[in-house]
Amino acid sequence: MKNIPLKVLVVFLTLAILGGVFWFGFDSGRNVPKTILVRGVDNIKNPGNITADFITFWEAWNLINKEYLKAPEVKNQDKVYGAISGLINSLGDPNSEFFNPDDGKKFGEDVQGNFGGIGAEIGMDSGHLIVVSPLKGTPAEKAGLKPKDFIVEINSTSTEGMSVEGAVKIIRGEIGTKVKLTIIREGLEKPRDFSITRENISIPTLDFEMKDGDIAYVALRSFNANANSLFFNAMTKILSNGSRGMVLDLRNNPGGFLQVAIDLAGWFLPRGTLVVKEASRIEGEKKFLSSGNAALKNFPVVVLMNGGSASASEILAGALRDQRQVKIIGEKSFGKGTVQQIESLSDGSSVKITIAHWIMPKGKLIDHVGIEPDFNIKLTDKDITDKKDPQLDKAIEILQTEIKKNKNTLFRLSDQKSQ
Repeated sequence: MKNIPLKVLVVFLTLAILGGVFWFGFDSGRNVPKTILVRGVDNIKNPGNITADFITFWEAWNLINKEYLKAPEVKNQDKVYGAISGLINSLGDPNSEFFNPDDGKKFGEDVQGNFGGIGAEIGMDSGHLIVVSPLKGTPAEKAGLKPKDFIVEINSTSTEGMSVEGAVKIIRGEIGTKVKLTIIREGLEKPRDFSITRENISIPTLDFEMKDGDIAYVALRSFNANANSLFFNAMTKILSNGSRGMVLDLRNNPGGFLQVAIDLAGWFLPRGTLVVKEASRIEGEKKFLSSGNAALKNFPVVVLMNGGSASASEILAGALRDQRQVKIIGEKSFGKGTVQQIESLSDGSSVKITIAHWIMPKGKLIDHVGIEPDFNIKLTDKDITDKKDPQLDKAIEILQTEIKKNKNTLFRLSDQKSQ
């Protein structure tokens, strides 16, 4: 080292440093390239003002193709669908979902009201699968499922991290076969298994009967496309028989079409009365006003609700209480107060996405809050076994008080005038 001139030593060290920097950059560039060639995928150009860095996405894509054990068995389109599902899941919104073309078709069957399964509305609460409502007369109700039951296993497979869509896929199956749900329920010391036989499910809509004292009992099970005509038929018979009051039973009604709730509110509220407001990021607040015949605007009514009453049920019940001080009997409702919109994608897949939330006439939100009853009455397992209904009994008691205030009023459909 003593014989090496200082200038030569400086040049040598400089070249060594530059060479090291070059090699580090070359090695990093080789491992984390800035340009990734993707084969077998079409239409990957940026469609607009998207500024996110997709390099890690394509790195993961190429890594799967290169290293994953079963990569040849996985279709590129299935990976795309999985990525879209992940995109929707990143919203943290249990009511927003992605449906590939096959799942979208099944979802359409649900909307039409006929499908195979157990007959339970499934939702999400704090990241856990939950029974929103077992539908009347279905295998789920007959087996003993209840609103707010947490589903921790399906066929002995944990539901942790499972989406609503994924759960529905497993729960559905060939008619006549069984599915096992493991449930955690408040009041049970340990999880309980329910073995339920799948049936062809036809969503019930409405039942009614006359009770003693000229009281009409109307059980509305769903706000589906048939609800308006069935409600009209029921009112024709009920009011023609000289009914003096109505118990409107919305227990275990998971909701349905918003417009049906608005239409039915038009029977009970004067034309032009605010039923609900829809607040969205794009359009701001939109008001929905009653526009029906108001034939029942002075008719004594009480409402039954429980933890399975959700969505459109909460809208109708909340509007009747806010605008007419109608009493609600039963238990706190589910608390589903957001608006979802179905958008079809180019290949037949679709996205159900939350676009707004509902605001009740007096300004309260429903979502994650629910509606507290005026009279909190529990329905126990013993009540069900003994075929007792203390909630209905209380509703009739309260209604009879309301009827006495209108003792000189006899309601008949022919007396009502459209507005």
